[in-house]
Amino acid sequence: MSLFVASLNSGSNGNCYYIGNEKDAVLVDAGISCRETERRMIRLGLPLKRVRAIFISHEHTDHTRGAEVLSRKYRIPVYITESTYLHGRMKLEPQLRRAFKAGIPVENGSLKVLAFPKSHDASEPHSFIISSYGLTAGVFTDIGNACDQVKLHLGLCHAAFLESNYDEGMLNRGPYPLYLKRRIRGEKGHLSNDQALELFNNYRASWMQLLILAHLSAENNDPRLVSDLFRRNACGVQIEVASRHEETAVFRVDGKNEIHTGEEEKEPILFHPEFFRQAF
Repeated sequence: MSLFVASLNSGSNGNCYYIGNEKDAVLVDAGISCRETERRMIRLGLPLKRVRAIFISHEHTDHTRGAEVLSRKYRIPVYITESTYLHGRMKLEPQLRRAFKAGIPVENGSLKVLAFPKSHDASEPHSFIISSYGLTAGVFTDIGNACDQVKLHLGLCHAAFLESNYDEGMLNRGPYPLYLKRRIRGEKGHLSNDQALELFNNYRASWMQLLILAHLSAENNDPRLVSDLFRRNACGVQIEVASRHEETAVFRVDGKNEIHTGEEEKEPILFHPEFFRQAF
């Protein structure tokens, strides 16, 4: 078995991350519209019928915008804490709303999803790791500081989405008012490029294969800067940057220190769009 990971969108305009294997998948957050989620998954050859659940990290609309329609249309359960649900003013069908608790794994088919608390300006925010057949991927975004929980769980991952929200110099020179700059830098704000790099350098697992830098600020960061910074420190880990405008490729993590994408000219390509076309 392998894990397949992709970002459908990443940024303040919407966040949605796909993690799955050959049989089952979950979405972490659903911050783009149902229609756009459908379009991007079709382009990637990822069947929505494989998605067993949506896990909501916190109530901000760039993480929840598409959840109601997506859940209702495809009868997908949404895992969300009570506080997040109330503060997000969502209207999920009761039979499709599920609770989760930090530290207690949730099984969705052949996947196990484990939540843990994070530091962010939301009512009850969580990060997640998803495991399947000995492989683990994590989603670590919207984090004000790299607490011990983040360090611990990053150290379990073969692949991870890690926030690298802002460049300190660009934020300093940028047009944001002082209160907003302080919020972004604060204990419940976002990780800078330097903070994310320190976390990656010091706490990644020796078996990590793939790091996808996520939730980049449109005003206070530059994808090329982030890519160059992390690739200089990659030490064999494949580095990718998630876009705020389009989906990434689908990356296959197999635990063998090789990363494959659906764009490669190899046969058979298990996750190539043509392989899944009939599922739609």
